[in-house]
Amino acid sequence: MITNTEIEKRGNQYPDHIVDFKQEGDKIYFTTQNGVILQVTILRDSVVRFRYATEYVFEPDFSYAINDGVNLGYNELSVKEEIPEYVITTSKIKIYVNKADLKVQIVDLEEVILCEDELGFHWEENFDYGGNIVKMSKICHSGESYYGMGDKASHTNLKGKRINNWVTDSYAYGKDQEPLYKSIPFYVGLKESVAYGVFFDNSFSTYFDFANEKRNVTSFWADGGEMNYYFFYGPKMGQVVEAYTDLTGVPELPPLWALGFHQSKWSYYPERKVKKIASTFRKLNIPCDAIYLDIDYMEGFRCFTWNNRYFPNPKKMIEEMEADGFKVITMIDPGIKIDRDYWVYQQAMDNGFFCRRADGPHFKGKVWPGECKFPDFTDPDVREWWAGLYKEMIAEMGVRGVWNDMNEPAVMEVPSKTANLDVRHDYDGHPCSHRKAHNVYGMQMVRATYEGVKKFTFPRRPFVLTRAAYSGTQRYCATWTGDNVATWEHLWIANVQMQRMCMSGYSFVGSDIGGFAEQPNGELFARWIQLAIFHPFCRVHSSGDHGDQEPWSFGEEITDIVRQFIEMRYQLLPYLYTMFYKYIKDGMPMLQSLVFYDQEDSQTHFRTDEFLFGEQMLVCPVQEPNAQGRRMYFPRGNWYNYWTDEVVAGGIERWVPAEIHRIPLYVKEGAIIPKYPVQQYVGEKEITELFLDVYYKEGTENSIVYEDQQDGYDYKKGRFSLRRFRLRGKENELIIQQFKDGNYVTSYEKFKLTLHGLPFTIGTVEVDNEEVDLNDIKLNGNNSIEVSKDFTELHIIGK
Repeated sequence: MITNTEIEKRGNQYPDHIVDFKQEGDKIYFTTQNGVILQVTILRDSVVRFRYATEYVFEPDFSYAINDGVNLGYNELSVKEEIPEYVITTSKIKIYVNKADLKVQIVDLEEVILCEDELGFHWEENFDYGGNIVKMSKICHSGESYYGMGDKASHTNLKGKRINNWVTDSYAYGKDQEPLYKSIPFYVGLKESVAYGVFFDNSFSTYFDFANEKRNVTSFWADGGEMNYYFFYGPKMGQVVEAYTDLTGVPELPPLWALGFHQSKWSYYPERKVKKIASTFRKLNIPCDAIYLDIDYMEGFRCFTWNNRYFPNPKKMIEEMEADGFKVITMIDPGIKIDRDYWVYQQAMDNGFFCRRADGPHFKGKVWPGECKFPDFTDPDVREWWAGLYKEMIAEMGVRGVWNDMNEPAVMEVPSKTANLDVRHDYDGHPCSHRKAHNVYGMQMVRATYEGVKKFTFPRRPFVLTRAAYSGTQRYCATWTGDNVATWEHLWIANVQMQRMCMSGYSFVGSDIGGFAEQPNGELFARWIQLAIFHPFCRVHSSGDHGDQEPWSFGEEITDIVRQFIEMRYQLLPYLYTMFYKYIKDGMPMLQSLVFYDQEDSQTHFRTDEFLFGEQMLVCPVQEPNAQGRRMYFPRGNWYNYWTDEVVAGGIERWVPAEIHRIPLYVKEGAIIPKYPVQQYVGEKEITELFLDVYYKEGTENSIVYEDQQDGYDYKKGRFSLRRFRLRGKENELIIQQFKDGNYVTSYEKFKLTLHGLPFTIGTVEVDNEEVDLNDIKLNGNNSIEVSKDFTELHIIGK
């Protein structure tokens, strides 16, 4: 019988006063009287890690989120003991650690508060499971805003929201519904136009309250594990996101075809149906690079098998599809059917690869095949085995990409929708329960898939897609936002999800265009396509229960509109590919919310609709029916209307026309936008000319174009082409300088420049300081010229 009520119900516990301090290189330790240890690690001058232990003991230091190649190192580090606190100083920030209660305050070098503890670290003993529920609360200052957190179906500004990270199969989810398919516990705070970030690296179920319960408090907590978070100082949002993305990693460049248009459905079968879909794309001249096969291609939904009635000769079909420019993508789920005659099941049984319950039996759950068992992808031996299973599908059959679905893991007919919490996992040598491993299960499955697809696709680049993710999953694959719905509200949700994911370090992302559940009308489908061609991953996917959703399913008018915008996607592929290069090289989000673009403009802090596609194109989708236009906000700078070349000055909101065949689309003045000719699929045509849309600016603007062989790994050996353009516009002249890096030789020999907004009539043109005959450069009125791709300086002078 327990008689000590303090032990029976301790409630929240807090650190008390510091009794010991020590420094070991980049790590500083503070120990309190009641056994709390705070470890502060200086990773960079602006990146700091905070770990808290109770009872004097840290857990093993292991994370799936952290990238191996993190940039480390600082310029300055000093620690001073003063009367009320310890002061840690780097070249960018100061950290005050209070001696009395271990509370932390972070300021910049001008003593402006960036982030400060309210209650700070505290914890509650978990009597149901053991360990602690770990908690952190910060002061929310007046006017402070919050962004990021992955694919939440909420306003881009999370102020006033409470959210939960527990990856969940959320079929037909709604606005503000929690939780969803991904756990990305990273947010960007914006206080008085100064940005910072917090990444709470804890794979248990985590919670964030952004001034919801108390208007002056932001807090985050987890059901177990450690209070382990990283702080990133900007002061620009781009610096915060770059540092977080560097910490958690970026993918390899995808093959260019992966950025084309993809078509999917649950499900395309039998073979004649797949071929009919493919031939209709080509017949109607609607570009498409990939067709997806959902679970019905399998024999009884058994992974790594083919239904021979539907697909009697899959290798031949895949070869024929490839010859017509289509890559075949297949789905693989984690649930393995319990069937002693099924070779995958038997291999896993023989090797002990399935997850077990706490008392030893295998975990079982119902998915599409019926009763299934689930491999433990947190075991490196299981991942190696799983990767090897792709050999036949990829190397022998010719499948070009793999799509991992249901990998939360989703389990049917149970209230939790997932595995029991007592399921055991290896966790790469750190054994734990499903409480800890759940949020990384899908990540480790897709990691194994990536390793297998990469091995058997080589020397070509792999393409892998996942539904479930934890921070760092972007290193392995693209993702989409799960089972959405064909409604106007979900068009809005898709827009904010893409912006949020890109700000959360995961740019290779898209939505199910048109909605997965239910069926859109033609207008909604057209408006969704108009938005989605500006998303890094571009795929139509829908449920077979709700009718057809191909581009030609809604009548000739909509088909023509959809074709026009998919063609635009293919024209913009070099721009999109360059965006991906910047994302990998610099951690630059491929899509930018307006607040990311200009955090000092308070008008941007609560905008959801407008976003930057790359850094030089401004997009604002139409998100309601029967609209002939809409109001939109233009951020700082001057913007050319893509359709009319009208120039709009930034810093204002205004009405813009947008009938059904148009989306509000603008280009930053001074930009040079690269384009390819329209192709029905990537590689259909040899590129004989690179089109450059040049938008005049009185002043200077820089643009780049990145190109390589569009597949393979020669680009890592220097076989790439990186062209940097510097545009300088004056009253009566335009100068474009080109600086080239890399030794890849492009297939084209010339640029065709289309000149927008030129305020003078062209009189003379000089290429590398030599005047050229205007006929030689094919001057077309005042609109376009053709020049060699190797020019160093192009000088266009008015009459």
